[in-house]
Amino acid sequence: MIVVRCPRNRLYDRLRAFCGDARMTETIEYYDRNADDYIRSTRDIDFHAVQDRFLLAVAAAFPDRPEKTIRLLDFGCGSGRDSDYFLRRGFSVSALDGSEVFCRRASELTGIPVRRQLFEEFSDENAFEGIWCCASLLHVRRDALPNVLRALERALTAGGVLYVSFKYGEEEREKDGRHFTDLTEEGLEELIRDIPGLRAEETWISGDARPERGHERWLNSILRRERSAVPDIREEPHRAD
Repeated sequence: MIVVRCPRNRLYDRLRAFCGDARMTETIEYYDRNADDYIRSTRDIDFHAVQDRFLLAVAAAFPDRPEKTIRLLDFGCGSGRDSDYFLRRGFSVSALDGSEVFCRRASELTGIPVRRQLFEEFSDENAFEGIWCCASLLHVRRDALPNVLRALERALTAGGVLYVSFKYGEEEREKDGRHFTDLTEEGLEELIRDIPGLRAEETWISGDARPERGHERWLNSILRRERSAVPDIREEPHRAD
């Protein structure tokens, strides 16, 4: 089991403690305390229909690439359920989460290192063909979501695919010690309107995959990074003057 802790500047930590996001801290602490119950209720549910929908979109974007060369990021991996499925399908998978307990448990399940990192600290660039954000971005404050989405767009390679899901609604709320940002189709459209490199390919509403909560509705969307949004970094031939 390997948990990778990203180094953080000490001054940054003090500033975050003074003016940072207490709601995200409380949400992570909730999951650290309740990890066993959460994993027990979510790890074994059948989520293959959505997982495969995402994988098909990624494969269609890179039709000439074998699965083992396609890099996926499980952004907010929780128990590691989805990372494990993607690995078993032959993809190259990385995972991260803000909860140290989830990082440890996901690494135990998958056998891969899991990065411990807060979502708002994420800064990878052109690193993944697909990013999976299943029930993770919903814990980000609404006013912080645009910056996190921009960071995810930058982390995708040209044509890369991003899956996101939110509880369906228009509220920003606290429940059981966790922060939730709910979204509708219009709310998601408004968020990505100012991210020109990112466009929605398909959006749909689903019920909760847990049978006892099937009445709850979820917003799902597959987004793509436009190929034209990635700058051409090829060097011009050198010419002697």
